Amino acid sequence: MGAVDQGADATAGRWLVIPRTLCFVTSGDEVLLLRRAMTRRVFPGKYNGVGGHLERDEDPLSGARREIEEETGLRVRHVQLCGISHIDTGHSNGILLLIFRAEALDREVRDTPEGRLEWVPRSRLLDYDLVEDLPLILPRVLDMQPGEPPFFVHLSYDATDQVQLRFAGA
Repeated sequence: MGAVDQGADATAGRWLVIPRTLCFVTSGDEVLLLRRAMTRRVFPGKYNGVGGHLERDEDPLSGARREIEEETGLRVRHVQLCGISHIDTGHSNGILLLIFRAEALDREVRDTPEGRLEWVPRSRLLDYDLVEDLPLILPRVLDMQPGEPPFFVHLSYDATDQVQLRFAGA
């Protein structure tokens, strides 16, 4: 079967998604969060993990590793896919978010135009102005055991623009 046989050109009337990674780097009982710069279009001023768009020529694991290195400068190990979030923002295209966790080999981070990086104790995570779905997603990521299968979640917004999460099997 060749590339043409994959059917990727049959997009008329189809739901399309943009693949992105979201990565949470840990060190002991702390999680590295990025306070997004106020100049950023997406989630300005909110705390999130690091990540971004997958490049055309990379697999999700390589994309997660690249984003961690680009945005933090950290070397990591034990990179694990923890969850897949299918995001419907009400537009014609959605987002397929691949959520990873990794363990930092060191703690010295570099500056990034994305915002300010900060090591946060797990016990204080809910004290921060997190991106709206993180209070429900982040505990699942941090509690995941090595080899455990990823969770699956559908994220959408209701008529009042409030986030709605639906976890598979829940």
